[in-house]
Amino acid sequence: MSTDFKVFHGKVAYLGPAGSWTHQACIDLFPLAEKVPLSRDEMVSACDEGRVDLICLPVTTSIVGVTPYMDLALSMKGMRVIAEYPKMLGYSLIVKPGTKLEDLAEIYAHPVAFEEVRPWLDRELPNVRRIEVSTGGRAASLVAESTIADKGSFGPRTGADIYKLATLVDDIEEGPHNVTRWWVLGRTGSAPTGNDKTSMVVELDDSDFTPFMTSMFRANINVLTVYERPAKSTLDRHFYLVEAQGHQDDAPLRLFLQDNPQVDVRGSYPRRY
Repeated sequence: MSTDFKVFHGKVAYLGPAGSWTHQACIDLFPLAEKVPLSRDEMVSACDEGRVDLICLPVTTSIVGVTPYMDLALSMKGMRVIAEYPKMLGYSLIVKPGTKLEDLAEIYAHPVAFEEVRPWLDRELPNVRRIEVSTGGRAASLVAESTIADKGSFGPRTGADIYKLATLVDDIEEGPHNVTRWWVLGRTGSAPTGNDKTSMVVELDDSDFTPFMTSMFRANINVLTVYERPAKSTLDRHFYLVEAQGHQDDAPLRLFLQDNPQVDVRGSYPRRY
């Protein structure tokens, strides 16, 4: 599948409601597509039933590492990683129009967002109650639904625009230290570009981890990252998401995969960082 998403007209699913950073990522990537906000369960069923063409999920951040959505992405049946999208974030503090900083008693945000804005929040609003919610879109919608102008949320400016709110402060904690990476999931893989990344999953006992990684190094594969995920069976067995430089159709990765059929390739796609 082509990764020229600027001309894509299909349906792209993201975790709703609208106004989250993932919604903003979809606006950036798919300006002409129908962007479909779904709950976690709705996303799984929409994927299984083929009601959406692509899915966009945040999988890692530079501050908290693996997000709660990596396992969801890896569980999607028949879907492959066809693109990655890293974006440097700068949060907006979103409020009802006319609300002042000293009026705030409660702040809504996704748990990851609270971690990413923690330095600013600890410094500027240390006594404000912090309430975790499912997405940045939900955070902004709760501010809009409130009858009292003492609540705020953290997210992209998109949330303020959608819910007719205002921003008190913009570009909070913006910088190279605050980057989120999204995966785009689709049903058809991407062709080699000459600068690619491959994501693959392997299940290993603890005793097999070092021999497996050694075999990758001996095959001249440049391993970029390794993330451990629970196997949910025993303490000494794990799933590992291994990301390596190159496309699965290119040697030496192609030869390594032929010799290691236990490795489940989840996608090869253009490398963005």
